Amino acid sequence: MEYTTLGSTGMTVSRLCLGGMSFGSEREWMLDRDESVELIERAIDLGINFFDTANVYSTGESEEILGDALEGYDRDAQVIATKVYAEMDPTNPNSSGLSRKTIEQELAASLDRLGVDTIDLYQTHRWDYDTPIEETLRALDDAVRRGTVRYVGTSSMWAHQFAEALQTSDEGGLERFATMQNHYNLFYREEEREMLPLCAKEDIGVIPWSPLARGVGTRPHDELEATMRGRTDQYLEQIPYLQGGGEEINERIQELAAEKGVTMAQISLAWLLHKDWVDAPIVGTTSVEHLEEAVEALEIDLAASDIAYLEEPYEPLPIAGHE
Repeated sequence: MEYTTLGSTGMTVSRLCLGGMSFGSEREWMLDRDESVELIERAIDLGINFFDTANVYSTGESEEILGDALEGYDRDAQVIATKVYAEMDPTNPNSSGLSRKTIEQELAASLDRLGVDTIDLYQTHRWDYDTPIEETLRALDDAVRRGTVRYVGTSSMWAHQFAEALQTSDEGGLERFATMQNHYNLFYREEEREMLPLCAKEDIGVIPWSPLARGVGTRPHDELEATMRGRTDQYLEQIPYLQGGGEEINERIQELAAEKGVTMAQISLAWLLHKDWVDAPIVGTTSVEHLEEAVEALEIDLAASDIAYLEEPYEPLPIAGHE
């Protein structure tokens, strides 16, 4: 395993982060408790110390599973990240958003489910258009001062919103967002226009979600429905991965993988790992085998010509992930 410093936090994390969306029972393709624990334990064996989940993943079940799985390990050696924003209870209008009330009650619930006193990285899942950013930041700043959160981060939004949040923190002496969890992969590179240069300028840790484009970067485009997730993931239908040159990108990944004797997923992941502004892609997987393959991608060396070849067919796409 390789390690890096996460943005300007000084905190050391593995170059791969294990995502927790697959832990739980919300979707047909997800892992049950025993399967999830096996995956987490193997990740630790492989040197992964960075785990990302969210309160909304299987309505808290993912956090519970992650907390249980990590209980027998050295807590100080692990970095736990979770998120807040999405609706947790349709009968409670204050179970979503980024108001102080929501943040404080959902943070308390996440701490309980994870079985910890402090969350290493607490992230806002999306931008809340109904709550002033200063209120959100003050609530997060208070959580850091109380010691229930170590660092705060955020996820997909417009670059101008992120710039506003950073400026608000600077002007108010409030805890800054230290990380950006954004949508970035070979098939969706719109973040290269504004968000990623902003993150580089501000020394923000970048931890992309969907690094394998929800499976599009792992198998030939005419075989996407070969897996349960490919057949049932409704979100996959909403993101235009195979537009804008996507099919040709997919075919070039196939070609390069065959040339190097590795998998398509490993080529897709290696491309991200070669990007200087990326700290740790968040890998979501449902098998130990695929997790082991992801770790092996750290050893793949892509030449500048390989990277250019993979990127050349890309064409601009509609914004997807936070529109």
